[in-house]
This record gives sequence, structure tokens and C-alpha cells, in this order.
Amino acid sequence: MDTLSNMHLFVEVASAGGFRAAAERLGMANSTLSRRIADLERDIGLRLFNRTTRRVELTEAGQLYFERCRQIVEDARLAHEELAGLALRPTGLIRASVPVDFTLLYLSEIVMEFLQIYPRIKLKLDVNPRQIDLIAEPVDLTIRIGEPQEPNLIARKLGVSELALYASPDFLASCGKVHAPSDLININCLKIDDGPWRLINRITGEETMVAAQGNVVANNIGLLRRLALQGTGITALPQEVVKNDVAADRLAPLLSDWRPPALPIYALTETKLLPAKIRVFIDFLTEKLRDRRPLQFDGQV
Repeated sequence: MDTLSNMHLFVEVASAGGFRAAAERLGMANSTLSRRIADLERDIGLRLFNRTTRRVELTEAGQLYFERCRQIVEDARLAHEELAGLALRPTGLIRASVPVDFTLLYLSEIVMEFLQIYPRIKLKLDVNPRQIDLIAEPVDLTIRIGEPQEPNLIARKLGVSELALYASPDFLASCGKVHAPSDLININCLKIDDGPWRLINRITGEETMVAAQGNVVANNIGLLRRLALQGTGITALPQEVVKNDVAADRLAPLLSDWRPPALPIYALTETKLLPAKIRVFIDFLTEKLRDRRPLQFDGQV
């Protein structure tokens, strides 16, 4: 890299016709420039300039080297400008693996706005619940809801999905009042996995584990919402996905002081060094998820 940098300095000295003029153009000390050219001459084993007290001239070898180096330096400059342009106007294909729930909750709204801002980018989205192998499969990034389990990947936190407990008014009327987390033990609960429910008191920070039981376990938020709307049971859902249902009294929040832990959302990539197209996509997702505020519901069912 020092040789390439010194090559650029050599071209500047040859073009300016001397060290002093080149040093002024480059904004560096004349002594530093002279030392760097001497380093270059030592590396290639040839004298490039004939130096006298009055003038500096290219040697025969220096003239030949100048003709070759000038094109290399110019090509490098153009390449740099082109890459800088790509950073300002990202272009190309982004291949992303995204969970179904994330797509329904967030991505379907975000994609249109992103493509309007970055029309030179194309998205190829693999929407499925499977956690793909980012290294083995031809994908640039993948989205994870929950803490990632791949220590060999680079994880960037996009935001969180705030959860609360919901059920239909008819179901709540049939099962009676729910005053405390322990009341959930004898009520049908629709769960995303087989484990107990962990609930956190949003006021005191107290935590409790509830051995909630139910007749449906499904790793799809859309299905759990639909079952809750049909009066099947109580379930934990992202606040955003049910805000219209709550406003229309199709679903009601319960145990408003107790919430399941928020689910973190991550973008995973294989490396920290990202092309501009992927970097702006991740930044855009982060900005949009950060701007979404959790809903607040008062009262207790």
C-alpha cells in the first residue's frame, strides 16, 4: 500500500515539475514528499529523478515509469469516484431471508418507501419461518426475531417488538375476570412455544413465570391473532398488530401491568464490512423500527 501511495506522489511531482510545487499542491511538507519519493526509488531500485539545485528532471527510467503510473493513478481515482457514487446512490440486488411475522408486521409497509428512496436497489426476499444458514446459502442478510444463536455472524439490533396479552371480549366474558398472572393457569392460552409464559410488571419490574396451558401452540403471530379473534383463548401479540382490533373492540388487552418481554429484532450478516446497498437497507429498517412507539392501554380486564 505504501508503494501505491508513493506512486501517486511520484506522479504529482512529475506533473508539477518539481518537489516544492507538488508539495504545495498536496498540502504536505517538502521534506516529507522528498523522503517518500526516495523510499519509492529504493523499493524499485532505480533513480526516477535527476535532482540539481535549480531543477528536477525525470530520468529515462522515470519517464517510462511516469507514463505507466499516470494511467494507474488515474484509473484508481476514477474507481474511487465510482465507488463514492455508489455509496451516495446505492444500486444492486439485496437477497434477504425474513420471517413471515416480521414481513407481515413491518416489512410490507417499509419496503415500498425504501424502494421509492432507493430506486436503483432490487430486493429478493425469501419469506419463510426457517432459519437459514447465512454462510452456506446465497443470502446477503437475514432477519431474526429473538436473540440470535449464531456467534459466528455479525448481529445488528434493529429494534424491539412490544408484546401484551389479548383476548376477545366474548372469551373474557366467558372465563371471568383476570386479576393476576396466576389466574391464567386455568384459562386456555394460545402460545408460540411449549414453554411457560414469562411476565414482567412494567411498573415494579417484578418477574413471574406462569405455567400457562392451552390447546394451540403455533409459531405464527397471524394465526394466533386470528384464533384470538375467534374467541379461542388468550395470547401474547405485538401491540402494533392488534391496535385496530383493540380500537374496534374485537380484542381487549388484559393484565395491563404485566407484559411478556419485548422481542428484539436483529439483522444478521456474515461480515462487518457491508456494501452500501445493504448498509442503507439495515439503516433504513433501524430508523423505521425506532420511530414506532409502543402503544399504551389503561385499565385492567
